[in-house]
Amino acid sequence: MMNYEELVYEKGCKNYNKYIKKYFDLIEKEEIRSCIEQKLLVKIVKTALLTEDLTINDNQIEKYFSYQKYFPFNLFDWEKFVFILHNCVFRKDGLPRWSDLFILGGRGLGKNGYLSFEDFCLITPTNGIREYHIDISANSEDQAKITFEEIYNILEDGPYSNKLKKFFSWTQTKIKNKQTNSIIRYRTNNPKGKDGLRPGKVDFDEPHQYENWNNINVFTTALGKKPHPRRTYVSTNGDVRDGPLDNLIEKSEMILKGEMKDNGFLPFICKLDDEKEVDDPKNWEKANPSLPFLPSLFDEMLKEYDDYKVNPIVNASFMTKRMNIPKDSEDNVVATKDNIIATNKTLPNLKGKQCLGGIDLMKKNDFLSACLLFKVDSIYYVITHTWVCKYSADLYRIRAPLKEWEAMGLLTFVNEKEIDPQVAVDWMLEQSVNNDYQIKKVAGDDYRWNLLKEALENSGMDTKKVRISDKMRIAPVIDSAFTSQKIIWGDNPLMRWATNNTILVPAINGNFKYQKQESKSRKNDPFMALVHAFTLTEEINLENSEEVFMAPLLF
Repeated sequence: MMNYEELVYEKGCKNYNKYIKKYFDLIEKEEIRSCIEQKLLVKIVKTALLTEDLTINDNQIEKYFSYQKYFPFNLFDWEKFVFILHNCVFRKDGLPRWSDLFILGGRGLGKNGYLSFEDFCLITPTNGIREYHIDISANSEDQAKITFEEIYNILEDGPYSNKLKKFFSWTQTKIKNKQTNSIIRYRTNNPKGKDGLRPGKVDFDEPHQYENWNNINVFTTALGKKPHPRRTYVSTNGDVRDGPLDNLIEKSEMILKGEMKDNGFLPFICKLDDEKEVDDPKNWEKANPSLPFLPSLFDEMLKEYDDYKVNPIVNASFMTKRMNIPKDSEDNVVATKDNIIATNKTLPNLKGKQCLGGIDLMKKNDFLSACLLFKVDSIYYVITHTWVCKYSADLYRIRAPLKEWEAMGLLTFVNEKEIDPQVAVDWMLEQSVNNDYQIKKVAGDDYRWNLLKEALENSGMDTKKVRISDKMRIAPVIDSAFTSQKIIWGDNPLMRWATNNTILVPAINGNFKYQKQESKSRKNDPFMALVHAFTLTEEINLENSEEVFMAPLLF
């Protein structure tokens, strides 16, 4: 394939741009250290520029970049690269080639600075679209205001404030370009009341804080009513797993590896390739390509690195936030991200197999969960169901998509003041009858045993009251099952959520006990039901084998 430089001599040269070429050189000639995601992105972008019928609007680019004089910084090379691709490269039909931009970089990269410059530019006449409104969304008002306030401060107190008054009007909640009538606003994480928006672009600041897509979907479904709809996601990594950020990362990886078409999605990811690289500070620019130009930030990171080496658990945020390599928090996670994802495999036909039952009930007006645990050829298979009280005082705190999970058949909402534990027992009996499951024994937490005892005993099933010591003894077995990826529960986001909501904290005599990440919004009842079932494996041989019978011999 013709290299990018040779494109200059092609007729028209419309896909050549000096800023794009400079970033290509930085990565390909290894003038800066970069992660594999950057190398793959350069390859993908170059291929698109060389093979697709695209146009780069150089006049528009230079006009946009002239606005840097209003800002207290100049754009870095990486910022110019993504800005041009996102805003100034167009398809044959006139639409943006890369309408969705995802920036994932280490803390201090300058994501909000980039966002403020991009938003400022797109509401000016240079964009060429009137009423190109921009909504900035984040999980909290303080976060959503960061980008807005950067632009506001430039207009209010910057050296060009008097000049800019001719073209802009602004308050503490709205910035408007007088010529285009385009408006920038910031929004909070509550999706209610946002229908009817007509934005041209939506920003999502730190999507690692989101546990579901509700708020994001409200904004994105409003796009398309204005020409050239765009999305910009900017984030560091975080501690919320199986949420929108993980989905965005997974999508990015598939695009970069050529497993799916990009459909206008531009994944700009900066991270270490391996956590061992952290011990060489020269590698840190892999996660933050702005770092070589920010000596004060580099000095601060050296101090944080020293703290991390002394106590990597307490200072895990250095890896998660600075290097974009998620690490365990202060407490121990139950299972790694990869091992939790590995549970998503198809369940086999378990008809006629023996199994163990587990029930977890913390409060009758909250969550109730039940599970059946099977073991076939050393693999643990899990079937679960959860009941949620509609009157739970914690429901408004929970950002997980419970309604979606209800539609998947993973949970049932109970429209009563309390959940009757009998529903869990009835579910187990129904599963047993319909599938010929042989339930050997059912376990429940001794903390709420009196609430479960009557329903369980009336069922005629053998039961066990689980004590804290039982759960501590079985924790290493569960850990081993996750580590060896021998736990399978199918596509069950409710179980993944509940598992991610659970941590192991030190207990006496070198043991560990299970605990919620957070008591109100991070429910873990489905996982604890599984733990209770696992405690029964200490006394019951659960192993089922796939028996193979020899065909009869004929004489």
